[in-house]
Amino acid sequence: MVFNETKLKGAFTIELERFEDERGFFAHSWSAKRFAERGLISRLVECGISFNQKRGTLRGMHYQAAPHGQAKVVRCTMGALYDVIIDLRAGSPTFKQWVGVELTADNRRMLYIPKDFAHGFQTLEDETEVFYQMSEIYVPESSRGVRWNDPAVDISWPETVTVMNERDRMYPDFDC
Repeated sequence: MVFNETKLKGAFTIELERFEDERGFFAHSWSAKRFAERGLISRLVECGISFNQKRGTLRGMHYQAAPHGQAKVVRCTMGALYDVIIDLRAGSPTFKQWVGVELTADNRRMLYIPKDFAHGFQTLEDETEVFYQMSEIYVPESSRGVRWNDPAVDISWPETVTVMNERDRMYPDFDC
């Protein structure tokens, strides 16, 4: 695995190191040791899958409030998506800044998302599936969100939004 830090300190894109031969390739997609060596949370307790039928579907921007914050590793296993994270760490030099990364089944790129970051994505193809690995269990009472089009963050989404649930559409303005 090749870890590349984004402009948001502690958030990384992860490229697979492929060991190729005539059969194809082998690559590690997880190593607690390699994550821990970089000071990243390496404990995983829950995994999830998000399947999205239509291109332009937007999910997010979600996070869990302390003390139930989750670090996540996200990968697209089918289709393609534009994955976005927002730094919500008070006092961080990149507070309220965001990064967008294209994750596809073809590029097999992953994104490591630290605690105290909001996360969401927009699908770029029909029938897109996302695989999540999380450091903490989901606690509904700690679930929070930042609105996808909040002017305090000003995310530039690549496509017109075609599908979104009411909760994601109605988050209030971000309270600095």
